Amino acid sequence: MSFQQNTISIIPIQNIPEINPKDDLIKIVTDALLKQDISIVNGDVIVFAQKIISKAEGRIVKLSEITPSSFASKFAKEWNKDPRMVEVVLSESKRIVKMDKGRLIAETRHGIICANAGVDASNVSGGDTVTILPIDPDQSAKKLAEGFKEKLGVEVAVIITDTVGRPWRDGLTEIAIGCWGMKPLKDYRTQRDLKGYELKATLIAVADEIAGAAGLVMGKRDSVPVVIVRGYEFERGGRGAGEIIRKCEDDLFR
Repeated sequence: MSFQQNTISIIPIQNIPEINPKDDLIKIVTDALLKQDISIVNGDVIVFAQKIISKAEGRIVKLSEITPSSFASKFAKEWNKDPRMVEVVLSESKRIVKMDKGRLIAETRHGIICANAGVDASNVSGGDTVTILPIDPDQSAKKLAEGFKEKLGVEVAVIITDTVGRPWRDGLTEIAIGCWGMKPLKDYRTQRDLKGYELKATLIAVADEIAGAAGLVMGKRDSVPVVIVRGYEFERGGRGAGEIIRKCEDDLFR
């Protein structure tokens, strides 16, 4: 079978064990790749689910150690929530965007707007503990990219993803909350399309598109928290996924 130039492969990495604080993710991934007889090559994009980054970095909160505020308790009682969980969400929020029908939409300290400020009880311990987002997902991605170069001698990009909802559309999707080694945005502005029309607003969030593609094989119940995306010719450089966050002055919905 012949492949076209723009063919992209999405390769799930199997055999990733349960991650614990201070685990060496580079070693864990390379060991898993050996079992699959797969190698990481120059130009690969390695996509990590946020959950294992948070676990490895110790971003885990035991709900038994949380004392909810009166505000968290009141909200939780009204909507049949765990007040300790609500308190963690509030503590991880820079601002609350919306509180309605028991839902908490928050802006994190990273500038990401999502449900529950990224606090998540799934795939942790059955609800006794929750994970919170990495302190600096871009730096987490940088550390991993540098780790692969040091251990394997390859130049790769790393994306860290999280699952979010979207305004006006049902369903969840993956987005890039951390990125290193590639520009997260591809700018077509001032270029011309095939008909000669000058593109004026075409700025593509390629890191989000790669995150979404990786999400197709990650799944929520498939135990595939790491994926290789191969074949996409990304632009090197960039300042991380923070570039995707829209500036306040340009945000029509703020």
